[in-house]
Amino acid sequence: MDICSATIRNEVVRLEIEGYILRPHHSAGSIPADKGYRYYVESLKDVELPTNDKFLIRHLFHQVEKEMEEWLNLTVAVLSQRVQSMAVVTMPRQTQGKVHHIELVSLQDNLVLVVLILRGAKVKQQLVNFENVVSQPELTLISNRLNDAYDGLTRFQIDQKPLGLNHDELKVKDSLVKMMRGEDEQESREPFFDGLHYMLEQPEFHQNQRAQEIMQLLEQKKLSKMIVPPMPFNRGVQVYIGQENASAEIRDYSLIVSQYGIPDEAVGTIGVIGPTRMAYERALSAVSYLSLVMSTLVAELYGKAPVDKDE
Repeated sequence: MDICSATIRNEVVRLEIEGYILRPHHSAGSIPADKGYRYYVESLKDVELPTNDKFLIRHLFHQVEKEMEEWLNLTVAVLSQRVQSMAVVTMPRQTQGKVHHIELVSLQDNLVLVVLILRGAKVKQQLVNFENVVSQPELTLISNRLNDAYDGLTRFQIDQKPLGLNHDELKVKDSLVKMMRGEDEQESREPFFDGLHYMLEQPEFHQNQRAQEIMQLLEQKKLSKMIVPPMPFNRGVQVYIGQENASAEIRDYSLIVSQYGIPDEAVGTIGVIGPTRMAYERALSAVSYLSLVMSTLVAELYGKAPVDKDE
């Protein structure tokens, strides 16, 4: 097909006006803008790893110990090598704590210790002042009643469950909800990273300032909060390109993330961060497949059927 140079120039001008490409300098050539990369990413439907790559990844996971940290270290190693950029994975954690056991202990006069044991054997405790002096046998009866009503519930379910509690019992309920909220909002362990050297080898990081900025974010442990955005479990792989990122510090980068695990029980995040010109097809397929592998492994660990994350 013959296309004259004037037509090409007109098309380039049109793409620039519409925001799909840009010129960093007047004398520079055109490069894709965030909008251009977004258009390209939206065209990548149902991308998958080659069958041989899937087989190799499965084989690698079968070679390591059946321990979460081994799986996480392998995940970031495989993902960073595949995409040639920095990969991150978080430890799966309960999205909402659930009650396992409640115990009320009389300390002195009207001072009561509320002991809460959550699923996963996490223990929380808090002091509560009752309006009246209550004996230990009476506290045991209250404990039994609350255990029968709240066993296996989240703080939201406890809040919404009508139970006809008296004033002191409401204080215990409020204490339980407060302790569970604190546990739910507690920051998870620092994520596992790998592949920083791949990212620093990219042309964008030949400028010392860019390299120093990303290193500083890592050292200050700010990067983990920026690249693990809150998202529903069933959203699949999500792509944030440049200015689409919530944090200003990473708006020169693209972020591809997906959650894995078991909804409402144990959920982690897998992702890769790199320059906006990253190999999106490769990154999307790798993040998607590794999140599926990790979901299967976590389900097996918890003795449950793997979760289908397709909408």
